[in-house]
Amino acid sequence: MRRSALVAQTRVEIALTLRRGESVLLTLGIPVVLLVFFSLADVLPLPERIGRGDAVDFLFPGVLALAVMSAAMVGPAIATGFEREYGVLKRLAVTPLGRPAVVVAKTLAIVAIEVVQVVVLTGVALLLGWRPPDGSSIVVAAGAVLLGTVAFAGLGLLLGGTLPGLTTLAAANGLYVLLLLVGGMVFPLESLPDALQAVARALPPASLADLLHGALGPGADVPPRAWAVLAAWALAAPLLAARLFRWR
Repeated sequence: MRRSALVAQTRVEIALTLRRGESVLLTLGIPVVLLVFFSLADVLPLPERIGRGDAVDFLFPGVLALAVMSAAMVGPAIATGFEREYGVLKRLAVTPLGRPAVVVAKTLAIVAIEVVQVVVLTGVALLLGWRPPDGSSIVVAAGAVLLGTVAFAGLGLLLGGTLPGLTTLAAANGLYVLLLLVGGMVFPLESLPDALQAVARALPPASLADLLHGALGPGADVPPRAWAVLAAWALAAPLLAARLFRWR
C-alpha cells in the first residue's frame, strides 16, 4: 500500500510539473532555445579551445547544467512555496503517505524530469553537430548531475520551505537569471571580471558547469576544486533546508 501510494504521488508530481506552463518553459523551453540560438548565432566570447563554428561543443554541457538547475531548484521551489502557503503540504504530511514519502515523491519527479531533459537536449545537440569528444566520460557527467541535483534541490526546498509563495516566485526567478548570467553555463566564466569569477566558482552552477565541460566538452579538464565545491553545497543545502523547512 505504501509503495503504491508513493508511485501514485510521484505520478501526480510529474503530471503537475508538466501541466505548469512556467515549469515546462524553465525546464525545457529556455534551455533548448538557448542551446539552438547561441549555437547558430556567432555572438558568444567562446574559450580559445573552442572553434568559432563549434559553439555547441561549449554550450551543450553548460545548458545541461542550466537544465538541472531549472528542474531541481527553480520549479520545485516555486511549487513548494505555493503548496505550503495554500496548505497542501500540511494536508499531505498527515496522510498515510507521510512526510518522508512526500519528499521522496518530489525527488523522483525531479529525476524523471531530468531524464527527459537529458534526452531532449542531447538530441538537439546532436542535430546541431555536437559529438562526444575523445576522453568524454558519461560516468563523470552522471556523478556531477547527481551532486548538482542534490545541491539545487536543497536550495529549492530552502526557498520554498521558508518564504511565502509570491516571494519564492520572485526569489527563484531572480536567482535563476542571476546564475544564468554568472554561472558559466552559457557565458564563459573567463569573460567575467576576476573578482566576479572567484565568487562564481564558489557557487554550485559554475562548479556543475565546469564538471560537465570537463566530462563532455573538448579539451577541458575535470577540476578537483569543482568537485569539492559542489559536494559542499550538496551537503550543506539539504541540511539547512531540513533544519529551516516549515510545512505550513
